[in-house]
Amino acid sequence: MYYYQFHIGDYRSATLHLSNEEDLAYRRLLDMYYDTEKPIPLDVSWVSKRIKIPPMVVRDVLNDMFKQTEDGFIHSRCDKEIAVYKGFSDAGKRGAAKRWGKGGDSPPITPLIATNNHEPITNNHSIEDSPKKERTKGSRLSTDFVLPEDWITFCQTERPDLNPQKVFDSFKDYWVAKAGNQGVKLDWTATWRNWIRNQNIAKPLFNKADVVHQTVPSSSNRDPALVKLDEDRNKAAPPNPEVLAKIRAVLGKTA
Repeated sequence: MYYYQFHIGDYRSATLHLSNEEDLAYRRLLDMYYDTEKPIPLDVSWVSKRIKIPPMVVRDVLNDMFKQTEDGFIHSRCDKEIAVYKGFSDAGKRGAAKRWGKGGDSPPITPLIATNNHEPITNNHSIEDSPKKERTKGSRLSTDFVLPEDWITFCQTERPDLNPQKVFDSFKDYWVAKAGNQGVKLDWTATWRNWIRNQNIAKPLFNKADVVHQTVPSSSNRDPALVKLDEDRNKAAPPNPEVLAKIRAVLGKTA
């Protein structure tokens, strides 16, 4: 058989009691059964070497999950699946014989392939027969590519502040050096237009040191604090003459 249906729920419920190694042995024994379409041979050592599982584990699984007969270890579920497969294969052979005529050799039966929807398809209905989507291939910018006139016109119309040739030189250097698929474009004219639109507008340069930073606001009026001092000085009474005389006498003695 080329494939067999795997019922997850049935398998899980039937193998919950198996250890991990026994579960692996059971799966490989099933593959051998379906692949050969025959019972598992009675020679456990031979089977053990073929599925790469220790003989004791193989023997336990065979005794637990299969039935021993003179022809080997059989499995009722496997036999049913094989019978269905052979019936389907025989029907296909008869139908092919009718299509190709009785006298000639019928073409080989195409193997079945399991699909997600559990409906097998044949190799003669492979991906090659499916409709192919047309693919548009892009291209890289050639190293000898020169600035076209319509590109110049677009730049002058869209961004008159730019020099078309200088912008093109940077555009060409960038995309020629771009590695891999990122340097492949389907429409280089559209790429040029986007490049022009995304160019930053030049800003005037200036020296920050030339900017005057004013910390105190300028004013033609006098500082209010100074005005207050002058007013307080004018309001103060002149010193007492006797006090002044005593001050002079003290200063004279110290001198």
